[in-house]
Amino acid sequence: MNDQQKPGTPTDRHQLGAAGMPLNTLTDYRPIPADGYGALFLPDRIAKGYHVEEINDGAYYVTSGAYDTMFVRTGNGVVVVDAPPLLGENLNRAIAEVTDEPVTHLIYSHWHSDHIGAAGIFAAAKPKVIAHDYTREMIQRWPDLGGERGLPVPTDTITESETLDVNGVRFDLDYHGVNHTPGNIFIYAPRQKALAAIDIISPGWSAFKHCDASENIRGWAEAHDWILRYDFKGVVSGHVNRYGTPEDAKASRDYTNDIVEFSKEALGNGHELEYIERIGFSNAWVLWENYFNEMTNYVTKKTLEKVTDNGQTWAQRLAGADVMTKYHAYSVLEALRLEYGMVSGFEELILPRPRA
Repeated sequence: MNDQQKPGTPTDRHQLGAAGMPLNTLTDYRPIPADGYGALFLPDRIAKGYHVEEINDGAYYVTSGAYDTMFVRTGNGVVVVDAPPLLGENLNRAIAEVTDEPVTHLIYSHWHSDHIGAAGIFAAAKPKVIAHDYTREMIQRWPDLGGERGLPVPTDTITESETLDVNGVRFDLDYHGVNHTPGNIFIYAPRQKALAAIDIISPGWSAFKHCDASENIRGWAEAHDWILRYDFKGVVSGHVNRYGTPEDAKASRDYTNDIVEFSKEALGNGHELEYIERIGFSNAWVLWENYFNEMTNYVTKKTLEKVTDNGQTWAQRLAGADVMTKYHAYSVLEALRLEYGMVSGFEELILPRPRA
């Protein structure tokens, strides 16, 4: 440690300097609010490695403390949504803890392995496996998504929205269009008022980096509105450690909308000449890096300092917002150019559009 380095500061062991990513510590960020921990430190989750609780009328939430999903008792079989590897066999244990009904249906929300990679645990039960067409295409294309156990290939697929009836229990399988990824469907049990909408919100938290690594940022932002059109008591989101309420979904939507609006401001504010005069054109990526970093910092500051409708800032209200907002800001700024049709003042200056 040199004389300038604070105790506890991570060492740049790779010696990358400006070419590398910055390393931070817990003390660089706000403490997590007490209600942000959800089930993480509950005695049963610590003892068993999972926590299971009823959302409503036979619909259950189960979490590892970082990944979560839901299942529903129908009276003659269990319908499961996803099988995250960080739950693994604990998902079977959670089901057995509340019912002796067999697993008869497995629904994949989307194709990403972090949510369905443990589906092989249900191979012996041979459930009906339901997913979007795109999800089946990806599983067939990359069969190693489930590791050594493999993934059961969907037996039934949907293209648009469909209704599933299992022993008189209704499930609405809704595809609203590309969002987190093509084929990401919402699973809604109306009688139970339980919704699974994976990788959109993270209840009580900011979403993970880059709008939860979403492939279509505009669709991901719009998906917050789709969630709020459902009449739900609990929304299971795939991440963190509790299911969400309508209030959680609204907070996440408002936070996301603020990032979008502040990003529009940033791209229109114009500090373009400063970067060109200071850096020049010899290395375009340095020029763009500085411009995007400045715009990202503008959006991050405006978002984190905004006083929201409950009197708190987003930095106070959503756990980890001070960690993740900068990544969301960058992703939204780029999406404005690619998915919203917005041309920044910077581009207009250095690459003027041809005249008609």
